[in-house]
Amino acid sequence: MTDPQTCPADSEPSGYAAARLRLLHQGALTGPPRRAALARLTDQWLGALLGETRGVALVAVGGYGRGELSPRSDLDVLLLHDGAADISKIAAIADRVWYPVWDMGLALDHSVRTPAEARRTAAGDLKVHLGLLDARHLAGDEELTAALRTTAYADWRAQAPARLAELRELGEERTRHQGELRFLLEPDLKEARGGLRDATALRAVAASWLADAPRAGLERARTHLLDVRDALHLTTGRATDRLALQEQDQVAAALGLTDADRLLHGVYEAARTVSYAADVTWREVGRVLRARSARPRLRRILGGRGGRGGFVEVERLSLADGVVEQEGEAVLARTARPERDPVLALRAAAAAAQAGLPLSPHAVRRLAASAGPMPQPWPADAREQLVILLGAGPPTVPVWEALEAEGLVSRLLPEWEHVRCRPQRNAVHRWTVDRHLVETAVRAAALTRRVGRPDLLLVAALLHDIGKGLPGDHSVTGEALARDIARRIGFGPADTDVLATLVRHHLLLIDTATRRDLTDPATVRTVTDAVTDTATLELLHALTEADALATGPAAWSAWRASLVADLVRRAAAALAGGAEEGPRAPCPPDPEAHRLAREALRTGGPALTLEPRPEGTVPSDDGTVPSVGMELRIAVPDQPGVLPAAAGVLALHRLTVRAADLRAVDGALLLSWRVAAEYGAPPEAARLRNDLVRALDGSLDVPGRLAEREAAYSRRRRGVVHAPPSVTVAAAASHGATVLEVRAQDEPGLLHRIGRALEEAGVWVRSARVSTLGASAVDAFYVTAPDGAALTPRAASAVARATEEALGG
Repeated sequence: MTDPQTCPADSEPSGYAAARLRLLHQGALTGPPRRAALARLTDQWLGALLGETRGVALVAVGGYGRGELSPRSDLDVLLLHDGAADISKIAAIADRVWYPVWDMGLALDHSVRTPAEARRTAAGDLKVHLGLLDARHLAGDEELTAALRTTAYADWRAQAPARLAELRELGEERTRHQGELRFLLEPDLKEARGGLRDATALRAVAASWLADAPRAGLERARTHLLDVRDALHLTTGRATDRLALQEQDQVAAALGLTDADRLLHGVYEAARTVSYAADVTWREVGRVLRARSARPRLRRILGGRGGRGGFVEVERLSLADGVVEQEGEAVLARTARPERDPVLALRAAAAAAQAGLPLSPHAVRRLAASAGPMPQPWPADAREQLVILLGAGPPTVPVWEALEAEGLVSRLLPEWEHVRCRPQRNAVHRWTVDRHLVETAVRAAALTRRVGRPDLLLVAALLHDIGKGLPGDHSVTGEALARDIARRIGFGPADTDVLATLVRHHLLLIDTATRRDLTDPATVRTVTDAVTDTATLELLHALTEADALATGPAAWSAWRASLVADLVRRAAAALAGGAEEGPRAPCPPDPEAHRLAREALRTGGPALTLEPRPEGTVPSDDGTVPSVGMELRIAVPDQPGVLPAAAGVLALHRLTVRAADLRAVDGALLLSWRVAAEYGAPPEAARLRNDLVRALDGSLDVPGRLAEREAAYSRRRRGVVHAPPSVTVAAAASHGATVLEVRAQDEPGLLHRIGRALEEAGVWVRSARVSTLGASAVDAFYVTAPDGAALTPRAASAVARATEEALGG
């Protein structure tokens, strides 16, 4: 018996048709071998139809040119002739080839051109030019085909800047109309973003020699999408690229998959790979084209070829310890050592997201290859960097996807594998489960000013659906997973309980508010039985809104928002009926605090100490060593301007304030700071003291110096928008002072600006509790009037408004 895979096709349609049917329905070949065999079979048939000719060539273009024929693919064929023969003769040759194809019922995309006509058509039609890049000789005059390919590639490279801009715009237009393949329940495998059309575009970019796509997994992803399309064609018997819901089970079965969810999961994985490769490639194209356009200007400015040796040093701006900005990307510093710094991946990601920059693919690959395992529980800095990353808003998404592309997210959070690329068969949901979780964190970042623990809100947003994809109620399963994750990343027992409660009950408010009578006391008890304190209720309210907003436009409306707010108000009132926890009493001053206060009063100037403060552990060659921050204590004779002066000096020395406490001790002001250097070694204590003396006597222009820093900071964070600051008066929080609570984005000089605003408002800061939770500052200032009395309600409101305006709120 003749093997159907090797059976030649004769020039008769019936012979080709029989061999084609045997190949597609009876043969053992699948995937790329079957597509290649179908292309070879078709080549033989069309070549026989053309016959012996002079000055004529039959050329396959597009997908057929690449030798990738799906069962119902169009045959993209060009009849190329040298123009020497009479036009009627060329028409007869074309009819001899085209009519048998039409008689077979096959889709044919055909054209008849001379090389010059093909070149002119390609110049005016990008799709034609792309097809010629895949031109492959079938039959006839091989020299004609070779000359055509040479010309097509030469023109493509010469016209690359304009043609690539047009190609990118075509891709963006397809995205606007077709959406992103990896989030669609009925995706178009070819036209949606991340589909086969984008994979082909990446080949064209590589052919321009301007940039090349990341190769890891890209060919495998493209092959998988082609395999799914083959199965779709054979299942439906139609030339369709849309994977409709009613056909997904059959397509899954044809591919040997258990169900439609597994099918979509694989499609989404492939689309994610193609989309990420496209993002990286187009960014590199932009960088190369910008560099080319800048060279003539550099030559004019520098005179000749450039700087020393003809090269211009690329500017590198520091973003964080071990992370710099270079040419519009966050990259690793030359001194970075990922193998010795397990927190570096999170620190790089957080710095990139906060700066609104993409994370360099090279940096991510290096981190994935070199970074050691994270200690468990995580050091405090790792947890803080995760919160900073989640709190960056929309820039979090591309940075997170860069980490996912190299497997770093699943390495840090193994539970992520359960939700990665998991479809949600619900018309309300816009995203896969994993993207929904990240989008919820993005939405939560805009709500961090409404809660006292923005770090818990952001982590709960990331984890609230982590139980999906596992047996049982995802809220119950997710609660257990959230507890494990919270303990592993270093949260204490109380915070772990709050996170578990938020995950377990993340649907409680929306379900209760929309399905129950809010005037019924039993309805309120449903909430207060599950959430037993107002701080957690505040977090759950914000998480509910973020979850709904990240789900889709149908999940949140003014009506739903008002119902949830009403329920929260009633539950908060019920919880407030019990005993309320008062402000936390500060620890009494220790002997070192008294000593510093006495020294400050004796000398009339600041006295300070700067000492290491362990914050956790990181691995080393000898086991583990402490992760060290610094504890700074400053005592100053009581006088106006101490807080803004001290905070300004710390900002000038690039010391990040993670926590602070201000109080009166023995007639002096004692400021206790927990700080960390942004990068490099911390300054010497003597330098800090000298600058503080100058700041207090006015010889150091702290505001001016910080304004210069702020201008550079703002340029570096172009396009990044954070939630506005919030300043509120905490009612009944203190008997002898007025408590102002400030919630704002942490940034260089923030505490200095708050202190100046309070000074200008004419109030005295008696004490303060400052904390930085990820990228959010949550600070409480105990202020009085100059006579030492608490502010009147009207005056307190005025000071709060003035402070908020000074912070840009």
